[in-house]
Amino acid sequence: MNEPVWKRYLTDYNEGLGVVYERFVLNEYLDKLLARHDVKTVLEAPLYGMAGVSGINSVRLAQQGCAVTLVDSHAERLEGVARIWGELGLSATFVHHEDMGRLPFPDGSFDLAWEWAGLWYLPDAEALLQELVRTSRKLVFVAMPNRLQVGYLLRKVLIDRDFFKTVDERWVDMGRIKGVLREEGLRIVEEGVLDVPPWPDTVMPAAEVLQRLGIKSKRLDEKFSGDSWQWSTMDYYLGKRPELHAQVMRYAVLDRAPLPWWIKAVWAHHRYMLGDKQQ
Repeated sequence: MNEPVWKRYLTDYNEGLGVVYERFVLNEYLDKLLARHDVKTVLEAPLYGMAGVSGINSVRLAQQGCAVTLVDSHAERLEGVARIWGELGLSATFVHHEDMGRLPFPDGSFDLAWEWAGLWYLPDAEALLQELVRTSRKLVFVAMPNRLQVGYLLRKVLIDRDFFKTVDERWVDMGRIKGVLREEGLRIVEEGVLDVPPWPDTVMPAAEVLQRLGIKSKRLDEKFSGDSWQWSTMDYYLGKRPELHAQVMRYAVLDRAPLPWWIKAVWAHHRYMLGDKQQ
């Protein structure tokens, strides 16, 4: 039986260019969110959703001084995440809890409750959304893959059809997500897209994509593999590659372009919404 992909990334931090870009774009958004709102306490539940290294979505929030709580249903993965945060010299509260439909926190415990791309892995995503609202005193942020994006369709129809048998695609429907949150009394104050690089979102290394498409080229294989093709957010966080941010974010032309989000949506990898509980 094959090991789950997340196990590899607990020790191998080479995530790929697309994931590193995704993290940096998300970090920029989180910086803007903190500049606009008074956020001191943060809940991320579940912590598993983004590809690559698990559990480091909230690192930027911790670096900015927020008290972060991370919830995971898998004890071994959570132990690995705690070790990774230790490597970064950051502290967080790590909670092993299997029932994402009933989180072990009182009402209004956190300024921000959020999740990134994890809903479709859950047996009851609606209950998790309700819990994010219940446990937040201010903000709820939710993001999911954009089902209209070319790479999503390529992955679903051609190169990774089996994956879609393992997830609940109803929860890439942002209208459905907003409907649940509004029923819980949340006011949607912002929605948009994030992660709009020039390449499609296939959620796998470029060399593997070429292989699955039946494209055989020694030159391309060498270009997208080996020591010259190493992309690690952890290397940046640990100070090993301080130039990485500038190197990767040169591709962020579309993310930073002052265009309506619905125009970017034809290529964006993720859609998001931000809700305000107080309003």
